[in-house]
Amino acid sequence: MSDLLALLRSNPNYRHTWLAQVVSEVGDYFNNIAVFSLVLQTGGSGLVVSGVMLARAIPAVAAGPVAGVVLDRFDRRRIMIASDLVRAVVAAAFLLAIERPSAWLLYLLSALLMFASPFFSSGRAAILPAIASPRELHTANSLTQTTQWATLTAGTLAAGYATAWFGYRGAFVLNALSFLFSAWAISRLRGGFRPRREAAPHHGARRAWTEYADGLRYMRSVPLIFGIAMISVGWATGGGAAQILFALFGEQVFHRGPRGIGTIWGMAGVGLLAGGALGHLAGRRASFAGYKRTVAVSYISHGLTYVLFSQMENYAAALVMILLSRVGMAVSSVLNQYQLLRHTPDQFRGRVFSTLESLRWAVMIGSMAAAGIASQYYSPRAIGLVAGILSSLTAVWWTWADWTGRLPEPNSVTGYSFPN
Repeated sequence: MSDLLALLRSNPNYRHTWLAQVVSEVGDYFNNIAVFSLVLQTGGSGLVVSGVMLARAIPAVAAGPVAGVVLDRFDRRRIMIASDLVRAVVAAAFLLAIERPSAWLLYLLSALLMFASPFFSSGRAAILPAIASPRELHTANSLTQTTQWATLTAGTLAAGYATAWFGYRGAFVLNALSFLFSAWAISRLRGGFRPRREAAPHHGARRAWTEYADGLRYMRSVPLIFGIAMISVGWATGGGAAQILFALFGEQVFHRGPRGIGTIWGMAGVGLLAGGALGHLAGRRASFAGYKRTVAVSYISHGLTYVLFSQMENYAAALVMILLSRVGMAVSSVLNQYQLLRHTPDQFRGRVFSTLESLRWAVMIGSMAAAGIASQYYSPRAIGLVAGILSSLTAVWWTWADWTGRLPEPNSVTGYSFPN
């Protein structure tokens, strides 16, 4: 904990980025809670709620390639500020949905809000090595990810109370203000944030596509980065189902109603925070070989405890299992992100992080849809069993790749060049 606080005290660039993250992410939950509550309060059905979820998820997938190329072509600090300003305008536009409730308006505004988000979130990851020294990088990564999980836990709770107290109008205004604060905080960053560029022989749309394709070729050419991408996709095959299953377990399996759903999500959040702390400690001590073994154990633990959660009859025991499942997931996330930050060249960093985000979103959409359809024919316990097994299979692939020498440590973050 002392090194996390020391980083915030001694590094003003990271401190301003962290403040922007905290305020804007909490503001996101104000919007989420208000939108879904507004849909239900105005007579919307579960189908409309699903439509809003898809309207948020699909643009996030589509924005990934665009955000990656833009972040690797222009000043990343300015792109992040522009993302915040656009999101502030869109967040304020949700006020129109209060006066004239419309599912299509909520779809449109949700889509615009999420399309702009990867330009900030992937940009924040891409600039981390520029605002933290090599010695600070692991601590900065751990704090950034743990903060993301903390805002999930605390932000949803605060958003629920704030929406009830200030109403939908207050929630949307606070969301817009949070983005303005984030833009101000990012504007305080000092230093150069324009990425080093590789040669680009084409122009216009062809050039943009070539740059994105080059990013994909780079990811495929480095076994470690390709491996991290594959295990992220593997996790999402089961992880997306959790978005549906937590509600089903709280309501249909344990018959605890909204309180049960909230408790399951809360215990998952506690597990993420604990896992983030463990991942930070493990990353400070582990060699590269130790890192790979820790990731394998973490994914096996995540999948196994998720399977146990899905089969537990006792509610308290089920809560313990979902907490442990999220611990394993968080440990692997912190360690994998740190390796990406260490080994990805600056000129590819925007494309790598935005592509990984798009891949996760795309697979999670499929996983959520599959879980929703399956819930009409199978029990939540059966769906949870399959989701946990899928997550464990990710560890099997990773372990096999490690044992057969297919995950060597990259030599340098700067020495990549495309073959002729």
